[in-house]
Amino acid sequence: MIDRLKLILEYYNLSSSNFAEKIDVPRSSISHLLSGRNKPSLDFILKVDKAFEDVTLDWLLYGKGSFPKKSDEPTSPSLFNQTEKKESKTEILESQPIIKKQDDSVTKLKRLIKVILLYSDGTFDEFEK
Repeated sequence: MIDRLKLILEYYNLSSSNFAEKIDVPRSSISHLLSGRNKPSLDFILKVDKAFEDVTLDWLLYGKGSFPKKSDEPTSPSLFNQTEKKESKTEILESQPIIKKQDDSVTKLKRLIKVILLYSDGTFDEFEK
C-alpha cells in the first residue's frame, strides 16, 4: 500500500504535507505511513477514497484494477444506490430471503430485521423492519 500512496502523491504532484492537508490528517501520520512505521486505519483509507475520485478502494487496498480509475470501470456497488430504483426501507428488508442455517442438526430460519450503514463522516443510518 505504501507504493500506491506514493503513486497518488506523484500523480497529483503533492508533497506529503499537501496530501495530509487534503485528506485532513496530521502530517506525521503520512510520514509514519510512508516510512512503514504505521499501517493505515480504515478512517485514513476512506478519507483517501473520498478525496481522490481517480482512486478506487480495490486498487488502494489490494492493488487490483487500475489507477487512475478508467471512466468505464464500475464503481463499488451499494445496497442503497441512488441511481437505482428507489425502494422504501420496509420494501428492502421484506425482500430479503429467509436464510436457513444448519446448527447442531437444527435448521433455523432467519430473516433480516436491521441494516446499519456507517459513513466516513461518523454518521450512520439504521433501517429496521
